[in-house]
Amino acid sequence: MEDNKLSFRYQLEKKEPHLGEGGITRGASVRDFPASVGLAGVSMRLEPGGMRELHWHANAAEWAYVVAGNCRTTIVHPDGTTYIDSFGPGDVWYFPRGYGHSIQGTGPGECHFILIFDNGDFSEEHTFSVTDFISCVPPEVAAQNLGLSLEEVAQLPKDEVYFAKGDVPDDESLISNFRSAPELTSLHRYPLHAQQPKRIPGGGTQQIVTSKEFPISKTMTGSVIELQPGAMREMHWHPDADEWQYYLSGTAEMTVFLAEHTAVTEQFEAGDAGYVPMGAGHYIKNTGTDVCRVLIGFNNGDYQSIDLSDWLKGVPKALLKGNFSIPDALVNQFPSQSEFIVKM
Repeated sequence: MEDNKLSFRYQLEKKEPHLGEGGITRGASVRDFPASVGLAGVSMRLEPGGMRELHWHANAAEWAYVVAGNCRTTIVHPDGTTYIDSFGPGDVWYFPRGYGHSIQGTGPGECHFILIFDNGDFSEEHTFSVTDFISCVPPEVAAQNLGLSLEEVAQLPKDEVYFAKGDVPDDESLISNFRSAPELTSLHRYPLHAQQPKRIPGGGTQQIVTSKEFPISKTMTGSVIELQPGAMREMHWHPDADEWQYYLSGTAEMTVFLAEHTAVTEQFEAGDAGYVPMGAGHYIKNTGTDVCRVLIGFNNGDYQSIDLSDWLKGVPKALLKGNFSIPDALVNQFPSQSEFIVKM
């Protein structure tokens, strides 16, 4: 039986965007996407020099994947240390909840990145911007904190800026944090695209970064899977995390199994977001003629998955025969090795 009351698909890139000078963003919290209780997501684009202003999130950590283009982030830790990193396609960042940060496009073209938050109730109501903060306090308080006169405070923004346009930073700029031999991986940056992908005979690949590879990402794991035409990420479930998806390319089908003979089947295309509750069985099948690529975020730094093939191959055949009430000949056709991705 299918329960169509709750959808596990959200057409993120078709949402009316929030526009600003130098940037554009579309977001989906549990308010927009009711199934997405444990995670939320944002698709953001920045022009060269465009910046998401200095801000912090009170109720969620931020994990990000750069789809295209280049950007630079700054983040301040509670001990006052500031970290600056540059990112390109396939790079990942992670900012703990409450840490102040900003993002700026560095060109030459637009930078597009996906933000995933480890709380489905993430929203702008729980995001605090520095211009909004300063404009809300009495002018004399702002003057005292910033070392300005009241006349100079009057020149500051009267409301939240959100997006701003500044000079395009380069390695000679004051915010470059120039390093003659920059490390491949830093405290807040992990080069997922540079990771050797796990290639699966069934017709696909997986790249994954957990807190083991990226220690600061304590609350989130990220993965990119690639499915060839006709290939399927086999039936499985995650015992310790909800799953939020962004379809980077291609088309796909997913069924989410919710127990008690209830399941929801959805069709996805590039730009869509998907969601799977913790413990719910599901699969992802490439339904098109092009490669399907899916960005996946989990709200746990430890990755766990129970795949159907692993379960069946590890169970005594006599148990399977009794469980399914089938003859030995059919039991012998069940998977005898781990699959992960299966081909038609």
